[in-house]
Amino acid sequence: MNLYLRYFDREILVSNVDDAIAFLADIDEIGMNPMLEQDIRDYVASDVFYPKRYKIRQRVYFIIIKTEAATMQDFKDKKAVHATGPASEKPVTPVMTRLTEEHFGWYEGTLDFKRVQLVPGTGKFQYRDTRFVACCKAVSGQDCYNRIVDHLSQRVDPRSQFPSAKGKNFKFRFLGECK
Repeated sequence: MNLYLRYFDREILVSNVDDAIAFLADIDEIGMNPMLEQDIRDYVASDVFYPKRYKIRQRVYFIIIKTEAATMQDFKDKKAVHATGPASEKPVTPVMTRLTEEHFGWYEGTLDFKRVQLVPGTGKFQYRDTRFVACCKAVSGQDCYNRIVDHLSQRVDPRSQFPSAKGKNFKFRFLGECK
């Protein structure tokens, strides 16, 4: 594993921690000391792969990045990006793709919306967070959302506010095919 270090426009790719410390010691503003040296050695020896940022003074930092890149050009071209565990093995499906993916069957949809309700003591109206869960036959997640909103809009105050199907307040899951 190699280390990429950058301080403003000065940068280097080294293969060991001693070369990294020598590079930093040559920069007067950094002020290399035994505590900083030990912290850098601990970071390099650890299993942590996120970049490490060291503060020199207010709004001035240098960074160290662990990389598998063999050359500076490989690093710049991002040819040796380190994979981080099981999350990187599974491709991330965009919300819109999952939402419009057509698969006829039963869906369970959960919708958190703002429902307008009358407050009995005062006679005034207020918004209340309400969760609605329903199972319905649908062609896609979007169709499930549309069916739930159509159902609710006929049964609640028209001033109630429904979230977007793309947001975090609507979730759905495919339960299985219907016959």
